[in-house]
Amino acid sequence: MEEQTQERMEPIKKTVQLEVEVGTTTVDRGKNPFEKWIHLAKTIDAWRIFPRVFVSVYIVLLYKVVTWFMTLPNPNLEQSALVSIVVGAMAAVFGIYAGTSGQSKKFKGES
Repeated sequence: MEEQTQERMEPIKKTVQLEVEVGTTTVDRGKNPFEKWIHLAKTIDAWRIFPRVFVSVYIVLLYKVVTWFMTLPNPNLEQSALVSIVVGAMAAVFGIYAGTSGQSKKFKGES
């Protein structure tokens, strides 16, 4: 028995032929019920409504923070740090806004 287990066993190889039938007919399921929603989403994306609203709100925040800071009689270090962070972040917000339009992607050749 030990002699049989010690012999090297060859793997079994089989060749199998398989026939597959694939249907290539198209099925007309009618009009897409979400077509209007898809059109609305593409319109909102093309008009860039949310980025414009976000930048507009941030501009209002920036204006209010700067005018608040200018009305302070003796601003301290924490108050000036807050204003400096808000003003510095505006550059990042505008940079992200300006770099995400489809037109800027075409200009860079990203398409």
